[in-house]
Amino acid sequence: MVRLAPITIGDEPESPRKRTGPMSWRVRLALFALLVLAGVTIWFTNNLLTDRFTETTRNRAELRLALYSGNVLSELRRNSIVPQLLARDPALIGALNSGDFSQSTQRLISFVDEIGAASLILLDAGGRAVAATDRNILGATYRQEPFFIGALRSNATVFSSIPRESGGYRFTYSRRVESNNELIGVIVVEVDLQKFERAWAGIADAVLITDSAGTIILATEPRWRGLTEEEALRRQPAEGAIERAIRVTADWTALPADAYLQGEAVLRMEGRIPFRGWRIASFTPYASVRERVNGVLALEIMGFAILLALAFYFLNRKTALRMALFQRESAELRALNVRLQREIAERERVQETLAVAEQTLAQSSKLAALGEMSAAVSHELNQPLAAMKTYLAGARLLINRNRPDEALASFRRVDDLLDRMGAITRQLKSYARKGGESLSPVDMGEALGSALSMMEPQLKQRQIKLTRILPGEPVRVMGDRVRIEQVMVNLLRNALDATKGLRDPQVEVILSSGETATLTVRDNGHGIEDLDALFEPFYTTKQPGEGVGLGLAISSGIVNDLGGRLTARNGEEGGAVFEMQLPILNETTEAAE
Repeated sequence: MVRLAPITIGDEPESPRKRTGPMSWRVRLALFALLVLAGVTIWFTNNLLTDRFTETTRNRAELRLALYSGNVLSELRRNSIVPQLLARDPALIGALNSGDFSQSTQRLISFVDEIGAASLILLDAGGRAVAATDRNILGATYRQEPFFIGALRSNATVFSSIPRESGGYRFTYSRRVESNNELIGVIVVEVDLQKFERAWAGIADAVLITDSAGTIILATEPRWRGLTEEEALRRQPAEGAIERAIRVTADWTALPADAYLQGEAVLRMEGRIPFRGWRIASFTPYASVRERVNGVLALEIMGFAILLALAFYFLNRKTALRMALFQRESAELRALNVRLQREIAERERVQETLAVAEQTLAQSSKLAALGEMSAAVSHELNQPLAAMKTYLAGARLLINRNRPDEALASFRRVDDLLDRMGAITRQLKSYARKGGESLSPVDMGEALGSALSMMEPQLKQRQIKLTRILPGEPVRVMGDRVRIEQVMVNLLRNALDATKGLRDPQVEVILSSGETATLTVRDNGHGIEDLDALFEPFYTTKQPGEGVGLGLAISSGIVNDLGGRLTARNGEEGGAVFEMQLPILNETTEAAE
């Protein structure tokens, strides 16, 4: 290979880098100071405005909570006096005594508009609705309802909150109606608290009211009713990784959130309603705080961006003046480049001539080597080549499916097979001449796993039912792992060929240890016809082009070199059975070696 000699050119033009130099340290310091000032200003503004706007939002939330609490309490108190008044109404008492309720329903209807209640119901002593503002419930029995039972047991007005089957709660005041100190009926006033839920539906806050037991009885979210506040918050949809990322970027201008509703940080406010231990809570989003803070921050960032843009503009103007000076030097450099390219092209032509001569010599060597290759090389390399073809086809499919990591694993297997092919070619001389290669301890289980890995594509393609029986302890022998794996591959390949054409091909591999390490390969094929000539070179029962009959001959030679024996027989239930026996490696043998 010809190497290019260094070229020396006199009077080279001064490098532009040397003339211009890097950006001035003063300019860099000024830009850095501007960025630091921008960061500090934005951070300070963010904290200041966030605290101020959050406090404003908190105060407004407290005012709204007090307003909601007062409205609910006012509605409850206004309706609490109604049962006491209606229980003393002469017309209703007379109707209960006489049993004539023809005018009672109309009288209740005339009261409901003035009172503002949801509905009025008059029950007789048996709990049957004899008059009601809702004519559809006339005749219905409410004997088991809490408002009827509570009125019977108390001389005062009784409040009840009853879950509806359709969802939500029914809030009622009830009081017994007496005549001559005898119970003649019960008057029920239903309080319309759902109107507050309808009014809250148009606000951005989430509002809920809980009773003394902590159960939500009113809420802007209908599905919260009947749950505790903790259960209601847990029923929010689970947020994914993207939603969490969005929430983090959205909350950077907010104080630590009190709670999260549907992945959004909210401010929680709680108050007490002075009625039967009720409490009210609201969840106010930080959206308004973020909008106001981000608006101010956007103006600050825009101002600093304009300053930075002006700084870069003036720097670019200075750079443009320098570029005008560089253009003259560029012309000289281009002329020098042309001369260098001519000399490089000339030397590349010399290199190409030498490369052609080297290729001719290499081709001649390859042809000479090909002439010395034997049929054994073709036989022993056929299996790794078939496996490589399968792995490369799988890698192409994985790359097309955009799975490069799995494709890389296939390429690594191809690389291992290439190493195995190199080792096989070095070991083929063992058939003609006893080798003097160094031996080392070999784990038969690991060697079998490697051989099965190389045969994996053929096993999957043929859908072979493979049964593998291994001992619990490692089985070790003294030998050459590559040659032992070569024997295992040949035995497995013969088993696959023997089961070709069967509807249910089966191969059984058994590794056992005793006085010797024994590997048994059993198939359910047609068996062996000529056991005497089985291990002779070039003996084969395969069709022309499928094998040359060297696999078992080479395998037998390898096993004999390692001090073992390779035998074959027909199984009792059909098929062929091959056994490879090698001297087992124990502590005594290892010490002797």
